[in-house]
Amino acid sequence: MDNWIRCFRPAPDAAAQLLCFPHAGGSASGYIPLSTQVAGTAEALVVQYPGRHDRIAEPFAERLGDVVHAVLGSLSADGGRPLILFGHSMGALLAYETARQLAAQGREPAALFVSGSEGPSLPRRARLPDRPSDADLIREMRLLSGTDEELLTHPEILELALPPLRADYAMLFSRVHVPGPPLRCPVVALTGDNDPRVSVEGVQAWERETEGPFERHVLPGGHFFLGDHLPLVADLIAAYVPGRTVRTGV
Repeated sequence: MDNWIRCFRPAPDAAAQLLCFPHAGGSASGYIPLSTQVAGTAEALVVQYPGRHDRIAEPFAERLGDVVHAVLGSLSADGGRPLILFGHSMGALLAYETARQLAAQGREPAALFVSGSEGPSLPRRARLPDRPSDADLIREMRLLSGTDEELLTHPEILELALPPLRADYAMLFSRVHVPGPPLRCPVVALTGDNDPRVSVEGVQAWERETEGPFERHVLPGGHFFLGDHLPLVADLIAAYVPGRTVRTGV
């Protein structure tokens, strides 16, 4: 793999590959538990954004499209197995835009999983100022409960965590939805029932993005609900590996 993609649990005999996009401020290592959970049915490939972990010396990406373009370039060398896309929060939008580009190239993914995100055609609700301060970002991290509260009081931790989060939010703020042909692949939308930023109705809007099957699953938890439901999520992914029975929408 190149600089953009990590594979924590190689599974060359798996019937499909699962390409995962982290949330804003996140890194590839956050998908290690899911990589392990799905290893029996799919080989998980995880995007590593620049400016964090082993890419900390690189400049942050400025546009979502730049990330999509780079990831597609990394995928070009491997096209032998069906590809399922998975993204959480900001990662859901990146997975969606990647799916659109693949479809335009005649490489429609086997399925698209979008987690913790409202449909991309909905107007962006103001979550933060366009130029958020450190205090704004810390309040957002506290609201979403994605970071241990104790860590939010350590300046050295915040010095590492805030710059990538600020850069990723800047990418999100600059995004403009461009309507286009709907996908044909199945879309599976996941959300927590207590997410302070994502409404169940907003998640339902993902149904507009495909002519194929659509599922919506509302699970107990807040914005970062996935960690409590990995076996279920792995089962949902396995259902969309070609050759298996596809679930009906709920």
